[in-house]
Amino acid sequence: MGKIIAVSNQKGGVGKSTSVVNLAAALGGKGKKVLVVDIDAQGNTTTGFGVRKRAIVNTVYEVIIGACRTADAIVPTAYKGVSLISSAQKLAGAEIELAGLDNRLMRLKMQLLTVKDDFDYILIDCPPSLSLITLNALTACDSVLIPIQCEFYSLEGLVQLMDTIKRIKDGYNPNMYVEGILFTMYMARYNLTAQVVAEVKKYFPNDVYNSVIPRNVALSEAPSHGKPIMYYDRSSKGAEAYEKFCVEFLERNRKKSRKRT
Repeated sequence: MGKIIAVSNQKGGVGKSTSVVNLAAALGGKGKKVLVVDIDAQGNTTTGFGVRKRAIVNTVYEVIIGACRTADAIVPTAYKGVSLISSAQKLAGAEIELAGLDNRLMRLKMQLLTVKDDFDYILIDCPPSLSLITLNALTACDSVLIPIQCEFYSLEGLVQLMDTIKRIKDGYNPNMYVEGILFTMYMARYNLTAQVVAEVKKYFPNDVYNSVIPRNVALSEAPSHGKPIMYYDRSSKGAEAYEKFCVEFLERNRKKSRKRT
């Protein structure tokens, strides 16, 4: 059975879409079947895979409102093992429609369950807001992966997200857990970086990944070419960092699987 992971942070600009694109590509490169679901109306993840949004007929919008089957919205990408359900600008106004639909928090979950067994991992790129769309992702997922930038305001965002996760866990998704916290845009020479890392590890000692993602020019350039970093510049520090993160991610999941059995 596949695993659904919501990649979420209520604060924007923390490398969320970058992490979804590059983790998915790295997992695909290791032989995993990955489905990326882009539920952010900005569509950065869709663009990051070089997929032209205007050419897509069935998007995540049609999936959520029930206008098409999930399987009919899945498109292949140019990258090994990675498929995509594209974002759409219509998502920006979907909140109003969702509010009037039955099971408004469960709609994404019900749809993804129809294809869950077809993939090893389903990664949901969430918008940087606490919306009905985001709540759908948190209700649908098995776990939440949290990218966090090494700055003070990110700590506030992390606390808010943890509170949201607890509320969804208590009310709708009791088996959900934190997949892990990933530091992005990491600048080792900054004192603030060390302070933020120490503070997060103090409160969430078991959730922080050893891998960190540095600020890197190639990582910033890759989306404009519609390529994950490992396909754009495999020798870059960004590609190396996401490769290490993928290895650690898989090892943690292997350990969790062994504990369950």
